[in-house]
Amino acid sequence: MDPHYAEWLNLAIRWAHMVTGVAWIGASFYFVWLENHLDRRSPREGLAGDLWAIHGGGIYHLEKYALAPDNMPEKLHWFKWEAYTTWLSGMALLAVVYYFNAQLYLVAPGADLSSLAAIGISLGSLIVGWLVYTTLCESPLGKKPILLGALLFVLLIIAAWGFSQVFSGRGAYIHVGAIIGTIMVGNVFFVIMPAQRKMVASLEAGELPDPSLPAKGLLRSRHNNYFTLPILFIMISNHFPSTYGHAYNWAVLAALAAISVLVRHYFNTRHISQKFAWTIPAAALGMVCLAFVAAPQKNQGNAATTESIKIEFSEVAVIIDQRCSSCHASEPSSPLFKTAPAGVMFDTPAQIKSLAAKINAQAVATVVMPLGNMTHMTEDERKILGQWIIEGANID
Repeated sequence: MDPHYAEWLNLAIRWAHMVTGVAWIGASFYFVWLENHLDRRSPREGLAGDLWAIHGGGIYHLEKYALAPDNMPEKLHWFKWEAYTTWLSGMALLAVVYYFNAQLYLVAPGADLSSLAAIGISLGSLIVGWLVYTTLCESPLGKKPILLGALLFVLLIIAAWGFSQVFSGRGAYIHVGAIIGTIMVGNVFFVIMPAQRKMVASLEAGELPDPSLPAKGLLRSRHNNYFTLPILFIMISNHFPSTYGHAYNWAVLAALAAISVLVRHYFNTRHISQKFAWTIPAAALGMVCLAFVAAPQKNQGNAATTESIKIEFSEVAVIIDQRCSSCHASEPSSPLFKTAPAGVMFDTPAQIKSLAAKINAQAVATVVMPLGNMTHMTEDERKILGQWIIEGANID
């Protein structure tokens, strides 16, 4: 496909994914807030609680029934299409970005893996991830939510490590997110919605609903609630190469996910008490510590030592021209791009110098560029770039 139209297709699908994702997660957050703020002190007969709210210049009175009203309303609003369209648009985006350009974006540089094999691993992991998850939920562990949650966390981190062995850092992260997203929509489609339909059907038939169905739906809904912040990070993670490009990117993801879960737990419980208020400063401290721990080490890894001979800009210019300028130029020669990705161009020495920090972050410290190492930048070339930057990125 022509790169120009491929970019617009990417934009259209990504925008749809973002809009529907906001609608789904926004509705989820609102109903959690609603449930947590119900006044349950002295509800009138048949109610579990109610609340008063003001928004947009109007005052609202919302009531929650302990089970259901005596007569079911003619119109009952269901919340499902936000979840379905978010997953469908996400799968379309996965195909456009990672499947159509598997060797560039999905397969780890140097990995002996064909595009078809990588796509097979991708699709298979989504199916296996859902089957393992739902089996665990239906097992006796389903009655031990803390233990189940801990096990699910460990299994997702194992999946992140496994993906990092065969996929690029970006590909590994996005596939952990794809597994989580598949679990979330599977919960809605296979558990929450069927339970709600059966409950409504029983009420309309004048029968007592099966109490196990709402309990199963509640467990899956609670999981979806705690999944939201980690998956939101994964959705934006491709902008932060210091995370997915780290040598231990799976561990960085684990730490960020743990921080996200802590923050979500506070907001889930703060209406009851402030005993989990410590999670907010702990999360902030965790982010600061993680930034230092994940920082690239000078004079280690890909960067050369300061004892090396002084690097001339002419040597750097040759590397940039051979390995980077096919994409990052005012008129890219690569058939994959019509314009320079992210507007980054290396046409002049001044442009190269001004982007030295970005070159260091993405081509030296984290080795995420060139994409898929399609121009075959060598380790020695990365060391030369790193040393040039250490010496002050001189272009004279």
